[in-house]
Amino acid sequence: QVQLVESGGGLVQAGGSLRLSCAASGSIFSINAMGWYRQAPGKQRELVATIASGGSTNYAHSVKGRFTLSRDNAKNTVYLPMHSLKPEDTAVYYCWCGASYSSTWGQGTQVTVSS
Repeated sequence: QVQLVESGGGLVQAGGSLRLSCAASGSIFSINAMGWYRQAPGKQRELVATIASGGSTNYAHSVKGRFTLSRDNAKNTVYLPMHSLKPEDTAVYYCWCGASYSSTWGQGTQVTVSS
């Protein structure tokens, strides 16, 4: 069993920055990859960024160059610094981890970008 706790969401002006954090606990030895998804009002859930074992990352085209996913293995935590935020980045952001047989989701953290 893996538990994920997200933090760092909030309200920010366009052009500003936020940093999301996701701390994993439980059966962390089983985690193969971690990352973030988001769901905006009226939109489908979409992948934002993931990081796999070995450190390789994947980003949505819309965030590449603005968001940077990183991990701290000692703390079992992934971070998503977000820069140059746009109103269209407004969404609930969900931490995700993938294991051999299942996926785990955090409960979400709201990011609101005002114009």
